[in-house]
Amino acid sequence: MGFFMLKGKKILLGITGSIAAYKTPVLVRLLIKAGAEVKVVLTSSAKDFVSPLTLSTLSKNPVLAELANNDSWANHVSIGRWADVMLIAPLSCNSLAKMAHGLCDNLLMAVYLSATCPVVVAPAMDEDMWHHPSTKSNISKIKEFGNHVISVENGELASGLIGDGRMAEPENIVKYLSDFFFNDTQLKGKKVLITAGPTYEAIDPVRFIGNHSSGKMGIAIAKEFKKRGAEVTLVIGPVQQEIPVVGKVIKVRSAEEMYTACLEVFDNADIAIMNAAVADYTPVEVAPNKIKKQDDVLTVELKKTKDILKKLGEIKKPGQFLVGFALETANEKEYALNKLSAKNADMIILNSLKDPGAGFGYDTNKITIFDKGTNEYHFETKSKADAAIDIVNTVIKSLYV
Repeated sequence: MGFFMLKGKKILLGITGSIAAYKTPVLVRLLIKAGAEVKVVLTSSAKDFVSPLTLSTLSKNPVLAELANNDSWANHVSIGRWADVMLIAPLSCNSLAKMAHGLCDNLLMAVYLSATCPVVVAPAMDEDMWHHPSTKSNISKIKEFGNHVISVENGELASGLIGDGRMAEPENIVKYLSDFFFNDTQLKGKKVLITAGPTYEAIDPVRFIGNHSSGKMGIAIAKEFKKRGAEVTLVIGPVQQEIPVVGKVIKVRSAEEMYTACLEVFDNADIAIMNAAVADYTPVEVAPNKIKKQDDVLTVELKKTKDILKKLGEIKKPGQFLVGFALETANEKEYALNKLSAKNADMIILNSLKDPGAGFGYDTNKITIFDKGTNEYHFETKSKADAAIDIVNTVIKSLYV
């Protein structure tokens, strides 16, 4: 392990009540050795497993455990804003549940809920607890909140069993943090255009033609590109969910508006990810007033919308990287590869509505990625946040390998 991998980084270590807390003095020493400045926050039950005196001596900072102590108050807001990253290791099953549901009954949870920095957790619990459906649900929830989870390891557990649930070893946690901060600058200087959500094609002032896209996948991709240091422009259709701060956000409603916005941004983009579910057809005429219910049949004449992906493929310059999405219900691979070629894209990401947990509205997705080099990458069903990581990693691989 190299020295000073984390030089100048401020790391706030949260320790919860798990037997794995006995490893945290070693973790603190390794973080200090790697050049980090470390502050520690304990839960009251964590003190049963590790000494605050030991941790304060090793970190050279006072260890905090209580919201209030005699006449003093621990300012959880300033603590959470001090750090470059908050690391919770070990994360017990109980504290995981509190994070997933926003409970705030101790200083550590108050700091977590106040933190403006990235949060990384290293869970630790017995195998049966780790594989329990409620734990899986809670892990998915905190990932959806944007937290990063270091995978548990397999080995001997406190119960005497051998299995999953061991906290990652301190050396592996330090390496994860080192890689995490490297990822922050992987795409520094790159300009990325991302589209997300549906488009609404007006029939009259009240009604429209639309689809069920929630925008969740595109937003997750935008968040991941931002985490890697990219300068993101998100062009997004009408969605119901909150749009996080990912860079410049351009809100549009119709396919024509999205087409115009993309053409304005694309010229200066290094990477374009066309994730939006853009309408293929739009009404020829929009009624100026609400159409009243009169006849048994209403006929609306439609015309094709402008093909954004195809247009960008036509004007793409050397060095620009263009990614499209294909949501299919039949002959999935054939249609995806045809789209890759016909639209002059560099990569196509396939969703199949036949796959459980994939498609519009879900918090999960299952993707297959095809590129111009005839590579084919298959990924299992996972959260859209994790699918976004796979997408960004594959784009980076295509750009730099």
